[in-house]
Amino acid sequence: MSATVSRPSPQSPPSPVPSRHATATIVLACVGVFVSYLPVVGVSTALPVIQQALDASTTGLQWITDAFILPTAALLLTCGIIGDLYGRKKMYLIGLSLSALGCLVALTADSVVQVCVGQALTGIGTAALLPATLGLISHVCPDHRKRGTAIALWTAALGLGLTLGPLFNGVIVDHASWRWIFLPTLAIGAITVVVGAVVLVDSRSERERHLDIPGQLLAIVAITAVVYGVIEGGGAPGWGSAEVVTAFVVAALALPAFVVVELRSPCPMLDMRLFKSSAFSGAALVMALTLFAQVGLVFALSEYFGLVHHASTLDIGIRLIALNGFTVVLGPLVGRLMNRFSAGLVLVTGLVVGGIGALLVNLFDASTGTGEAALVIAVLGVGIALAMAPVTSIAMSSLPGRLASTGGAANSALRQIGSALGPAIFGVVLTNRTLDTLPGHVAASGLSPADQGQVVGMVDSVGIQAGAFLHLNTGEATGQALAAYGASFTEALHTCALVGGIGMLAAAVVALVTIGVRARAPHAETETGSETAAAATHPAAGAGAAPVGDVS
Repeated sequence: MSATVSRPSPQSPPSPVPSRHATATIVLACVGVFVSYLPVVGVSTALPVIQQALDASTTGLQWITDAFILPTAALLLTCGIIGDLYGRKKMYLIGLSLSALGCLVALTADSVVQVCVGQALTGIGTAALLPATLGLISHVCPDHRKRGTAIALWTAALGLGLTLGPLFNGVIVDHASWRWIFLPTLAIGAITVVVGAVVLVDSRSERERHLDIPGQLLAIVAITAVVYGVIEGGGAPGWGSAEVVTAFVVAALALPAFVVVELRSPCPMLDMRLFKSSAFSGAALVMALTLFAQVGLVFALSEYFGLVHHASTLDIGIRLIALNGFTVVLGPLVGRLMNRFSAGLVLVTGLVVGGIGALLVNLFDASTGTGEAALVIAVLGVGIALAMAPVTSIAMSSLPGRLASTGGAANSALRQIGSALGPAIFGVVLTNRTLDTLPGHVAASGLSPADQGQVVGMVDSVGIQAGAFLHLNTGEATGQALAAYGASFTEALHTCALVGGIGMLAAAVVALVTIGVRARAPHAETETGSETAAAATHPAAGAGAAPVGDVS
């Protein structure tokens, strides 16, 4: 059964919020989401440096990324309900505090495990911050137009964190230890906690909510088991190992159990009625596929630029800035396109453009220049920018008002699940393809049989990252070995690009079949309430998507 926590209904309607307080709340909400997303892509671009410093394997690097995403995905729905029950200000302050604490743990890390612990704490903080910040905004902006403007600023702040994180981290790593990449989030978060404690006014849901504890536990088990199985299966244990097989069996049992529990729960964490709408179901699958491709490609490209090109963290950040930067820059244009044509048409166009951009990564080789790489990544970034706002709008407009709150939270959770699977699967592809193709490239490199055996043996035993730092007896031999490694890793990147491109094009087909490209009227049923309004304009939690509604 669900654990129930109720509170008395308010005896009088809430009084109007002073404009000065509303402005301060919106600013603090934007700072909160900026802080929580500042290290997301930034940490990915610093992975090559972290790998050298901590001697991390590919599996370890995958866990550094997923340690943040997993708790965010698993706890997002529950944190939203807890904030509705006990106060969004409290959840906001708790979320910021956990984000700052997580960065402190990672900043002082001397092992991959400690970095993962820090990332996990930051992920829990983000799960608390996302619904809390939107709830706070909704409370101080009862007018839907003002709320839409505030949500647009919130989304821009999220995208700005994703965009500036790599640049900040690049500057830091160029002048100090990689550990200090966590300092900006720690410092801004700590200051904002103090200001928020003084300035913010608490708010709660206007209707009774319930905690779905069985559903939450099963969701955590299912998501974690799948990601664990994928990451470890591609690593040393192997797909046939007892622990990996056990993980997949646990996931296979937990997932249907979760569905059964949610169908029977009086207040389910994920309302299965959402999926009666073919448009919502299609949008959910599109969300997961798109974020899977985007975050997975960020992981693979960061490794490629760092290990094959030996680019600095700042250079990696600059080369990848278009992936999230266009989402911020093109937000108003996307809003106008949705109003002039249809959300479905803009969505399908974005997915096709993004899929082509991903496939163009196959043009990269070990000597691809920065300009060519930036142009291809820009195509991918434009596609993602065109797709993110429409898919959220379609998902929410396909639901009746009574399901908007649940739909908004489910929207974000599904994106995070796709984001978690991206680094897991792309990391496995990078490892397996590099190891499979390296012997052939080494054999064709002109190295002696002894040097060939040394190169293949080192990469196979230490990890694929070791290939970027090979040192043989002579400079010529070292150059030949590095060239062979670069060619092998680039082939692995091409496979990742193929997976990502096919994933986005498959999402376009799903969108065509389940959503279509004609204009769709929003669901006729409406419902008032601050939590519903917030959810109806709930943007993506994973990639800086533009808000639902008129953002033009």
